[in-house]
Amino acid sequence: MTEKKKLIAPRLPRGFEDKHPADIAAIAEMTAKIRQVYERYGFDPVETPLFEYTEALGKFLPDTDRPNAGVFSLQDDDEAWLSLRYDLTAPLARHFAENFNDLAKPYRSYRAGYVFRNEKPGPGRFRQFMQFDADTVGAAGPEADAEMCMMMADTMDALGLAGKYVVKVNNRKVLDGVLEAAGVTSDEQKLTVLRAIDKLDKFGPEGVKLLLGAGRKDESGDFTKGAGLTDAQQQVVLDYVGGTVPDGNIGIAELDVMHSLFDAAGYGTDKIRIDPSVVRGLEYYTGPVFEIELTFKVQNEKGQDVVFGSVGGGGRYDGLVSRFRSEPVPATGFSIGVSRLAHALKLTGNLSTEPPVGPVVVLVMDKDQTARYQQIVSRLRKAGIRAEMYLGQTKNFGKQVAYADKRNAPAVVIEGTQEREKGIVQIKDLIAGKQAAKAITDNAEWKAERPGQFECGFDEIEARIAALPAVAAYLKANT
Repeated sequence: MTEKKKLIAPRLPRGFEDKHPADIAAIAEMTAKIRQVYERYGFDPVETPLFEYTEALGKFLPDTDRPNAGVFSLQDDDEAWLSLRYDLTAPLARHFAENFNDLAKPYRSYRAGYVFRNEKPGPGRFRQFMQFDADTVGAAGPEADAEMCMMMADTMDALGLAGKYVVKVNNRKVLDGVLEAAGVTSDEQKLTVLRAIDKLDKFGPEGVKLLLGAGRKDESGDFTKGAGLTDAQQQVVLDYVGGTVPDGNIGIAELDVMHSLFDAAGYGTDKIRIDPSVVRGLEYYTGPVFEIELTFKVQNEKGQDVVFGSVGGGGRYDGLVSRFRSEPVPATGFSIGVSRLAHALKLTGNLSTEPPVGPVVVLVMDKDQTARYQQIVSRLRKAGIRAEMYLGQTKNFGKQVAYADKRNAPAVVIEGTQEREKGIVQIKDLIAGKQAAKAITDNAEWKAERPGQFECGFDEIEARIAALPAVAAYLKANT
């Protein structure tokens, strides 16, 4: 008796997802618009590999068999540890340092690609996701930071989100000065205070005050331990979130320069504004920090109206490239979360959720005429029209049309013996046919009407197909 073959279960690893044609088309449409803005600002593309040496990413080997603290890693045959990149910035720092003598400085580049996080997946939280970054390496002044903010705003405008976003700007130097003025010295306490400030939009000044003190209990009864500051220390921080900064704070001067540049370039506070609540990369950023917040309302999993929130951000990170070189190397940049931004664009109607137009399908009515059908397909392709000959096993007309429907084909070309003898073909406009069929309830009437179907001469196929609205739109977008 033959042993039954054991089949492998087709399943995705947790935290990963497949992308379908509609998703891929939507992302391509969005990223094309982002590229146009970046290149208009004078940024050039660069591509780095998915793998880097683990030490180059800044993830150092723990005392385990595999360095899996947040990254996916493997050991090469020379015993060196490699890791999948967890962002696009660390590889840029390595690329810049390795090619230091050949690159123009400041070095202005953008990158798009997948990054990987070896973390517990959850709803909307994936282990593989796409980012789209832009960075300037080698420019120390706040002018470079201001340019990043303006480019972020222009990108949102280009994507159709004007009036639905704000770029918020702060400075880590301001925050560090406030902590110093408040007498907050321990790293743990600093972190707790900064996290409290970050909750200003969510909990308001009173909620921040609780988190600066003993702690805060939320509606569910969960308690978050506070920073344990004295009343005097709390007041310094609360004055800051209220708009008062201690005298002599060096970060304010940089924000003033940035504000003057925004004003000169015509970016009002409806697009870019200074916001003391912005706290990013507590051990990473060294100067101005910024984030894009989408301001329209959506419903959360509890059915409550909430602001959509951040879709990207960045700031100045002067210490990252210096890991590779002895001299200081200033850098600034920002990253867009592609999947999250795409979701926002779909919600606002600025990104299509429809699958892309499929190929015109030439049906195989007579198996001995495949060379002739292939000729039709080749003519359509040379005219710039997506086309394919049906390559399935069935000769059944209905099943071939059903296949074309699943392929989102705009039309099928039909040439049987009778059409061939007359020197014509039948073209079935599937889109027009579906629309017309909605008004026909009688099956006999539908067969008699043959909605969306017409005949044309054999030599007219390309012109008549190209005139179909869906095909014409495709040709316009791709020529």
